[in-house]
Amino acid sequence: MNDLKFEVLIDKSFADINTVPTLTPVNNKTVLSLINDFENGQWRYTKFQSFIWDNIVETALSKNEREKLVNQDHSRLIAAAKNLRLTDEEKSDIGQGSELAEIVLYGIMRHHYGALSVVPKIFYKQNVQDNAKGADSIHIILEDNKDFSIWFGEAKFYNSIENTRLDSIIESVNNSLQIEKLKKENSIITNVSDIDLVIEDEEVRNQIKSILRNENSIDNLKPKLHIPILLLHECSMTKSCTELTDSYRESIIVYHKNRAQAYFSKQISKIGSLHKYSDITFHLILFPVPDKKVIVDKFVSNVKYYQDQ
Repeated sequence: MNDLKFEVLIDKSFADINTVPTLTPVNNKTVLSLINDFENGQWRYTKFQSFIWDNIVETALSKNEREKLVNQDHSRLIAAAKNLRLTDEEKSDIGQGSELAEIVLYGIMRHHYGALSVVPKIFYKQNVQDNAKGADSIHIILEDNKDFSIWFGEAKFYNSIENTRLDSIIESVNNSLQIEKLKKENSIITNVSDIDLVIEDEEVRNQIKSILRNENSIDNLKPKLHIPILLLHECSMTKSCTELTDSYRESIIVYHKNRAQAYFSKQISKIGSLHKYSDITFHLILFPVPDKKVIVDKFVSNVKYYQDQ
């Protein structure tokens, strides 16, 4: 499934990209590289912002809230905007654009992976006053044979994804994989009503709830656990381009393969000893933008507009 409206440059196993024969494990990792296009000599900022607002209700409103406002698109946007905290106005690079990145990840999960949003995270963080803790996204993917996978996502928007920045990303992923954090996320899924509304098959729903029960061993969850890691990042090559050329595509492919190699090499080194690490599937998602500040400022401006309605 892919109706993202962004071009996919890389979508493959990290094992097909890895250049270090001794690096292991590599088969439990994938790399997805996405790019926006250009129009009239400019990167399409409006298209990118539209993607954010087309997907904002999935993470900022609960299933019940979305149903109450069905066919009321303007009202849904207003309600979604009121649940945003504008952490984007924080001065640190880490704080800026955090909720924007979460929304982009929700959109990618929905349109590329065909995932179901069982916990609209911004909505619940807003309502329990817990903005900084837990996974940035929680999704479930249903398979044709009634199997399923559970996805706890990390979403970052950085000025740079050079080597010095990778350690903080890996630390965040490591924290999310600690037993107490995983059990907390499991309890969120089972305690909110969205899972009952989103997953119609009662048998599958009960299987999911069973594996997520607090008394169940986290070891049983890990083979079904996927960690998508979105790195939305400022990119000088994207900033200098004026059209979507094969040369630009190839440059981004080379750069993203390099970043994937650096990231997963560091991740294996730092957290590869985690119990049943090889049972967990990691997905590195890379998306370059020309200017982080322009995107964040426009997003904040739009949020304030809808909040004032």
